[in-house]
Amino acid sequence: MEELYHVLWAHRTMIKSSNGDTPFSLTYETEAVIPAEIGMPTLRTAEVDLGDLVYRNNDASRVEDTGKLGPKWEGLYEVTEALGKGAYKLIDRDKK
Repeated sequence: MEELYHVLWAHRTMIKSSNGDTPFSLTYETEAVIPAEIGMPTLRTAEVDLGDLVYRNNDASRVEDTGKLGPKWEGLYEVTEALGKGAYKLIDRDKK
């Protein structure tokens, strides 16, 4: 059971020969960022196109307990400012 998370991560980020893409990139339209890469200033983690519309993780907002089968993401939000270390200031469609 302890290795299941690592096996799933490897499966989702492995390039498949049938289409040349990873399941992660097909789902999220971007390549996965490994945890060690989040703290490093790389091109894809440092440059954020302000104005992009994004979803916010329900676990991060903790607005309400959605339960085990509830939605994992909420949004859409607009990125208004990059605060650093992977944190961003967001605004919803009602400008809140």
